[in-house]
Amino acid sequence: MANILKFFLPKDRVFYTLFENASANLESIAGKLVEVVNESDFNKRAALILQMEDLEHQNDELTHQIFVELGRNFITPFDREDIHSLATALDDICDHIYASAKKINFYKVDPFDQGIQKMADVIYDAVLAVNNAVSELRNLKNTQKIVECVIKINSAENQADDIFDMSIERLFDTEPDAKQVIKKREIYQTMEVATDKCEDAGNVIESIVVKYA
Repeated sequence: MANILKFFLPKDRVFYTLFENASANLESIAGKLVEVVNESDFNKRAALILQMEDLEHQNDELTHQIFVELGRNFITPFDREDIHSLATALDDICDHIYASAKKINFYKVDPFDQGIQKMADVIYDAVLAVNNAVSELRNLKNTQKIVECVIKINSAENQADDIFDMSIERLFDTEPDAKQVIKKREIYQTMEVATDKCEDAGNVIESIVVKYA
């Protein structure tokens, strides 16, 4: 039955290429976020955020292309629901990473904050694992590597939860300015949601492996 199904798969495997491009794009924008939170100059951060905006637009276009192909192809390499869910999760990750960087300059928050910098590193680790997992979907030969990537994504999400809790506690204990509390708390939340979306992507990838490996 598996061999029969493979016979009907699209020969160009366009979905794999689009997903690989989207996840590689995510790794680029996550790397830019790490640069942003380690840059003390407002204007240099602004230049990096503009680069992130371009990457976010590229990701929107890739997501759009995936949905167009989904409507165009009757036969898909895996469940249509999984394709839609994975595309949505990757797009959500990108949106929250970009929003995190944008809020830092919009609110004029000093990113030299232990919580913000640690969260950016964890986001990058999670996105790297997502990209590595997506790159293995094309052939599904190394399912063990995919499983290991999903475990890393889940671990990163748990780390982000811990960082968020500790950062909020530290913020209320040490920050006397109520406006700064509100601003930083929103940035923490946006960054933490980015890791939640990575976990969503990991769950979809895991589902694909269970169904098709």
